[in-house]
Amino acid sequence: MDLLLQTLINGILAAGIYALVASGLALAVGVVGIVNFAHGEFSMIGAFVSYLLFVGAGIDPILSLGLAAIVLFLVGAITYYGLIRPVLAAPELNQMLLTFGLSVALQNIALLMFGADTRVVSTSYQGATITLGGVSFGVPPFAAFVLSVGLLGALYWFLGKTRLGFAVRAVAQNRLAPGLLGIETQQIYLLAFGLSAALAGIAGVMLSVMLYASPTVGFAYTLKAFAIIVMAGLGNLRGVVPAAIVLALAEAFVSTYVPGGGGWVEAVFFLVIFVALTWRSWRLP
Repeated sequence: MDLLLQTLINGILAAGIYALVASGLALAVGVVGIVNFAHGEFSMIGAFVSYLLFVGAGIDPILSLGLAAIVLFLVGAITYYGLIRPVLAAPELNQMLLTFGLSVALQNIALLMFGADTRVVSTSYQGATITLGGVSFGVPPFAAFVLSVGLLGALYWFLGKTRLGFAVRAVAQNRLAPGLLGIETQQIYLLAFGLSAALAGIAGVMLSVMLYASPTVGFAYTLKAFAIIVMAGLGNLRGVVPAAIVLALAEAFVSTYVPGGGGWVEAVFFLVIFVALTWRSWRLP
């Protein structure tokens, strides 16, 4: 029973950061209408921002969250105006190839700047654990889960309760009609893509403590986020959290109960993507 509870807790805690990364990707897909395969690299940049601030200025990652969000929002805004905006009217294949090329470019720039070695943000609480009723979990994963829930709640509140959030939802539902009502569609696109990058950057700060900062740390999370938004429905923010829980629990149970689970996790992961894509194709008219 303790092992089952431990597996459940591990999966739920992992689902928090999965949902945070996937929500940013879902925002880009649902509002801007582009699948950003460089989304994980925004998390990678966030991880290195956290590492550089910690090593260079001694700033705790918790305190660097706001700065990382601002930096990644600006990176997202520059990316949108410089690369995404010119191809919005292009075929979807061209858009995907562009973002995939951006992913490769950002990884190689990071390799040139930092090398292939992993960089760890070694805080005083990095190895701390909390034990409740025989179930133990690390402080960083728990803090990342709480922060993810708070940020997702703030995002849902923004989209559902504010005037600007209504404008974002209007553009996501119809790309032409909001312009007739005076809503600047391009500004909404910029805001959505910037928020998408900022959410990924905040997740990257968490990864720098929970895992490490490296040029390739974001790629796996791009794949996970893509699997989640496919299960949830492309652009459907409300379905991101349940889909993230499904994926995280599947990984947790396979790694715990299946012999040689480390190798089977990848198999289950790609099976989830395949099933989600197949299910979506069946539901298409």
